[in-house]
Amino acid sequence: MLAITNYCQLSPMYLKIIVSILLLLSLITGNQATADLFPKRVIDDHHQNILRGTITPERAWWDLSHYELDISVDPLNKSISGTNTMKYTVLSEKKRLQIELQAPMQLTKVEQNGTLLAVEQLGYSYFISINQAQEVGKEYQLTMHFSGMPHEAVRAPWDGGITWSKDDNGNDFIASSCQGLGASIWWPNKDHAYDEPDQGAMISVEVPEHLMNVSNGRLVNVQHNKFRKTKTFHWQVVNPINNYGININIGDYVHFGEQYQGELGQLDMDYYVLRDHIDKAKKQFKDAKRTIQAFEYWFGPYPFYQDSFKLVEAPYLGMEHQSSVTYGNGYQNGYLGRDRSQTGAGMLFDFIIVHESGHEWFANNITHNDIADMWIHESFTSYSESLFLEYHYDKEKAFEYIRGKRLNIQNKSPIIGQYGLHQEGSGDMYDKGGSMLHTIRQIINNDETWRSILRGLNQTFYHGVVETAQVESYISDQSGKDLSKVFDQYLRDIRIPTLEYFIKNNQMQYRWSNVIEGFNMPVRVFIDGKAMWLSPSTKWEKMSIDEQRTKDNHETVKLKFKVDANFYISTLNLLGD
Repeated sequence: MLAITNYCQLSPMYLKIIVSILLLLSLITGNQATADLFPKRVIDDHHQNILRGTITPERAWWDLSHYELDISVDPLNKSISGTNTMKYTVLSEKKRLQIELQAPMQLTKVEQNGTLLAVEQLGYSYFISINQAQEVGKEYQLTMHFSGMPHEAVRAPWDGGITWSKDDNGNDFIASSCQGLGASIWWPNKDHAYDEPDQGAMISVEVPEHLMNVSNGRLVNVQHNKFRKTKTFHWQVVNPINNYGININIGDYVHFGEQYQGELGQLDMDYYVLRDHIDKAKKQFKDAKRTIQAFEYWFGPYPFYQDSFKLVEAPYLGMEHQSSVTYGNGYQNGYLGRDRSQTGAGMLFDFIIVHESGHEWFANNITHNDIADMWIHESFTSYSESLFLEYHYDKEKAFEYIRGKRLNIQNKSPIIGQYGLHQEGSGDMYDKGGSMLHTIRQIINNDETWRSILRGLNQTFYHGVVETAQVESYISDQSGKDLSKVFDQYLRDIRIPTLEYFIKNNQMQYRWSNVIEGFNMPVRVFIDGKAMWLSPSTKWEKMSIDEQRTKDNHETVKLKFKVDANFYISTLNLLGD
């Protein structure tokens, strides 16, 4: 009683401080109690990366078939709570079942058929002991309960997490982005790219009633709870979907849409933007239909007709969330209003609409098995920007654009990362990877064959998970050319191939240097304006050539030698003349 009397005598300012401290202590105590729910072992980052990046025995025995994510988002406390009911099919003898959920999110319990399951925690990996017999070939489900204040993105989408922001009218504007970092930053799942839910996902998100949530797939129901003053938006995805592609976007959205008559019939194209931006969006989002049109030509049918296509305004630059592509490029052409190629061609389109939509084919349709192979996502999609230009403008602008983006290449570390360690390669997977593909197109030297390869990849690996070796083999096989050394040079080495040459005594000698052993890429050159092919190796090759020629006016001039600029290489005339 004395304590209460003393508190009452304090000034309002000090009373607020004490209440804040007590609240903080209660949160700490509560978090400690939650952490002690399961046996927990702390592991170092290296071992955590092995658990995250490896197809462990605790992952291999079951095949993911469906997620039912049912969550409530509390903007005031920046918290998320809910359940993930996960269906899976048994492939072999059961073991413990591995899922991930990253701190500060907490897994509070796991149950199957009403029975609580034992769980052990190693870092942010959780190993669930299954009590029920698991018959091979049959489907089962378990429900994971979780809650907490997820990692807040500082520089989305690069660092990942949840972005909690406000629009210009003071309304909450919230979105997830978690490529690389992983979807387990905000919800529990089988957080490895090799396994996607074959039957898709149901995503149910409860938000304050004045807001809307937009997620993947199609909106199938909205429930209004007047007592709680909330609305729950139910989105259904019927196609397989990668974990990081599942997203939430919460804001004061308005909707407009259109239909596109594509290769597989009518494609619904829906757009969700902040209320004050609808006029700008109706003008800028015209690039969306143009993008689908160009990429259906180059890559084949849009891969997710059943789930529709959406562009959704987000409080960060953008991300390739499947059938729910997020957009934050400020309703302007280029990349945040600038041309990454410095050629002018980059200002002819909205970079985020084109690039992120391109990922529907390369990332969402064709997905890497290991994050070390992320070039499969980013190189093809970076290259797709030039294909958009070629389709809607001309080849000259497209080629100039892809060459201009070489300005961004660093060549500091290989494009492919280390396998089994959840480690992606260098950022050169974008522009250098795109230049590699452009170079391969020159080697193939047949645009129809090249287009059939791009379309064939999306057909052969439709809704599939692939490794680099499969992509390399497919392109080599379909082109009829052994491109293995080309892939090794550009994906696994940081050096730019150098064509060394010199011309003397009516003879030209040439070779590759600064390359891997056995590099043998053919290259197109122009001698006095006439195209011809050379097949250099790492050893000196010779060819007879007229070092000088006589013009019609009897003037003697030296031979002009130039390499086709569309090959991403450097040249060195050893004699310097």
